[in-house]
Amino acid sequence: MKKSKRKLFHDFIARKGLKSTRQRDIVLDGFLSSDAHMSIEELYLKLRARHPNIGYATVYRTLKLFSESGIAREIHFGDGQTRYEHVAEGEHHDHLLCTRCGEVMEFSNEAIEKLQDEIAESHGYLVHTHKLELYGICPKCRK
Repeated sequence: MKKSKRKLFHDFIARKGLKSTRQRDIVLDGFLSSDAHMSIEELYLKLRARHPNIGYATVYRTLKLFSESGIAREIHFGDGQTRYEHVAEGEHHDHLLCTRCGEVMEFSNEAIEKLQDEIAESHGYLVHTHKLELYGICPKCRK
């Protein structure tokens, strides 16, 4: 999957007339090697530890390109930060968010998906996309 996302991104930037650069590849590798819902700042700090010459603006612009290319999705959890997560073809998940430590956990539940579809249909809606976010306190913070 990592290879196909890499190819998708490189094909996308070629279509846009942009160059494949070492800096973009560093950001791509850093993003693809993490399953976390990373903010620009978090990815920048992670990359800067190994690549001190990487710039914040490069990380910012490259993450925007990931989103445009379809390999990443921008998500907003109401804390003022934009985070990015991997996009997997045909896959959908929702999120549990800890309001104390900021942990983000993904989950899928077919019963919830079915119920959402039934509710939309009963009101005459055709749903294109949706998101479900549950906010609370994670098990670690509850201890």
